[in-house]
Amino acid sequence: MSNARASRQLLRSHRYGVLSTLSRKFNGHPFGSIAPYLVDHDGSLLILISTLAEHTRNIKYDCRVSLIAYDQNNVDIQSQGRVSMVGEARQVMDKPRLGARYLRHFPEAACYLTMRDFSFYRIMPQTLRYIGGFGKIHWVAANSYLVPCYPLIEQEAAVIAHMNSDHCDTMRRYCQHFHQCEALDVEMLGIDCDGFDVRADGQHLRFHFEEMVLDAQQARRALVKMAQEAG
Repeated sequence: MSNARASRQLLRSHRYGVLSTLSRKFNGHPFGSIAPYLVDHDGSLLILISTLAEHTRNIKYDCRVSLIAYDQNNVDIQSQGRVSMVGEARQVMDKPRLGARYLRHFPEAACYLTMRDFSFYRIMPQTLRYIGGFGKIHWVAANSYLVPCYPLIEQEAAVIAHMNSDHCDTMRRYCQHFHQCEALDVEMLGIDCDGFDVRADGQHLRFHFEEMVLDAQQARRALVKMAQEAG
């Protein structure tokens, strides 16, 4: 697997990171804050932030940011994988479309979407620092990390609806086999070229595809293969 794809998979496996901005109040001094994020289909990050937040004021002052994501439940912090994205954060205006996808992953943010002072910002990477574990340290260029537009982006909603309508039992087997999680209430939240997300009894689980999947037909083959592995 390439370092670029490993970086995307690691970022997609987590939902929160440490966002670092350049402080307007303190003359460009680094300022860190915790931020929920959603990895978009292309690999860029979407954050929903308020104009009242210090990090938003900083971004409007200087759009250069970085965000690091890692497994906060792993006590062996130095040996685990992590990714730092270095890029620029800019406001995006398509709030209704982005909001529908964002809410599947963060339903608790529904009230924020109704507030006029909350907006989506997209972090476009310039480069990434990928650490796959001890001694596995790489810089990853943005042009190798970002994924060009692919058909599954427009087909995502139909795939999700089909899986949630007809294949809940299969998703329960995915949860048990790949995550050792016995779940009753399962729901697919999203699918992209690298894998898919499921909410299982309130727990967020990420499933990776072995190979990149670019359209619904490829997704079907990958999902069938995983179902066969799950038994």
